[in-house]
Amino acid sequence: MSTADMLALDAPVRDWLRRIDEIVADLPEYGSPDPAAHRRAARILSDLLAAEFTDPPPAGIEAEDLQLAGLAGPLRARRFRPARHSGPLPTMLWLHGGGWIAGTIDELLNESTTADRALRSSVQIVSLEYRLAPEHPYPAPVDDAVAALVALRTRAGELGVDPERLGIGGNSAGATIAASAALRERDAGRRLHHQALEVLPATLRPLAGLSERRRRASGMDGAELLAELYRAGATLAECSPLDAADHRGLAPALILAAEFDPLRDGAVAYARTLEDAEVPVTLRIGAGHVHGSPGLTAWQGAREWRDVFVAEVAAAYASEHPHPTTDPRGRR
Repeated sequence: MSTADMLALDAPVRDWLRRIDEIVADLPEYGSPDPAAHRRAARILSDLLAAEFTDPPPAGIEAEDLQLAGLAGPLRARRFRPARHSGPLPTMLWLHGGGWIAGTIDELLNESTTADRALRSSVQIVSLEYRLAPEHPYPAPVDDAVAALVALRTRAGELGVDPERLGIGGNSAGATIAASAALRERDAGRRLHHQALEVLPATLRPLAGLSERRRRASGMDGAELLAELYRAGATLAECSPLDAADHRGLAPALILAAEFDPLRDGAVAYARTLEDAEVPVTLRIGAGHVHGSPGLTAWQGAREWRDVFVAEVAAAYASEHPHPTTDPRGRR
């Protein structure tokens, strides 16, 4: 019996997991110790999967490539703006996934899902090409996110950004970076409107005692190694959002976790930690999901996840002071 069968996943998720195994079998560079080689293979895998399982980018979105000032040089970014809107818009800086060592804003998956979410939420999304480990471990990606936020504030008029409704979000490794950037913004006294943290690795501690079935279905067999490449000797208090010393005064948060993700319990713990620090937080747990399946929009479960994401983000950015609540069962 396969891992997917033992987890009682819906057929489209099982098909997607089977295709991952089939494609990786023909990608000898996937998992290579050479970061550039692994990134090439990871991009091929992502794009082939997206072509089969992810809806294409919608009409009605204006996509524009940008350069934003960074500490180590210009940062490449892509702005997704609903064409029906003019003037300043609420804006979210978005950090893609990829295990801290891979991923790019150019992947079909990222292009499609980011454009779709921007259109449906009426929130302008700026997707950032941040630096990657192991060449650029922590704090480089967080430095890039913070610098991008500064640039968006500085160029707000030019880029159609409402600086009073500027937030951050990320998927997987990008969610860790986003959460760390939110902590940094709080410490610098700069207000963020909101943070959206999708399948968040809330802590970089080892994933001890977790179901091997969940690990395999979510591709987490090498999670500890990836976390160490990103961490690169930094203390947990520095680079691991759950392990930060103080969570008071952070931006309101949306945390989305997947039912069968080995990272789920950490994400739930982060939601509880924020709640204890009196930070407004909404927690949603996607039934039937594994770590990577939110982008599987050929499947009804992923469409429901998308609808939850855009509804929560739209509501958060529609008001000056959003006040979401926490419910581990996925209700507000």
